[in-house]
Amino acid sequence: IRRPPRSTHCISSAASDVYKRQVYNAQKKKQIRRQIERMEEIEETMKYAAVLQRQIPPLSRRMHEGLSKFVELDLPFRKGERTERLKFIKDALDNPTVSPAEKLRQVLEGFNVEAEYGRKIDTYKDTVIIDGQDREVNILRVGRMVLAYQTTDLDETGIWNKETNSWESLPGRYQRPVRDGISMAKKLKTVDMLELPIPAAEVIQ
Repeated sequence: IRRPPRSTHCISSAASDVYKRQVYNAQKKKQIRRQIERMEEIEETMKYAAVLQRQIPPLSRRMHEGLSKFVELDLPFRKGERTERLKFIKDALDNPTVSPAEKLRQVLEGFNVEAEYGRKIDTYKDTVIIDGQDREVNILRVGRMVLAYQTTDLDETGIWNKETNSWESLPGRYQRPVRDGISMAKKLKTVDMLELPIPAAEVIQ
């Protein structure tokens, strides 16, 4: 009995199916390998993130302590505002519902605000002790170089002495520069040169 010849079309179709299956399997293997590599990357990232999560809280607290010490030793301007900001950051650090990232952000924001103080001229009303009496004054701050006061009646002008940590009176020739500086800080006058006494730079041993 003679068998009919095998169909060339059937052989071609079967070979094509095998080839497609091989290509499909190869693609799947690549996808699986990429997925495994990706999972390994994610696992490594999670390990690194876990380490950061543990390191951020103590880092934030050390930075807050450093910032608090800096404010304590700095010129005594806007003390209430700065103390309140430090307390706000401390409360965030002590709050277990605040994420470590947010705690760090709050500390960094505190540093940014302090840095801005050093680049601006500012004025505000305050009460200082002059000759043992409380006097209402206008404070003039020029960056962190000069912190001066002038009584509201313009009768007396003074400056903060870093060495003695106290206010001291200035000669009469500084009345107008301080008054002009206050006007500039209030944007009532165009910013211009001011003749003000600048304390000598500290020598670092």
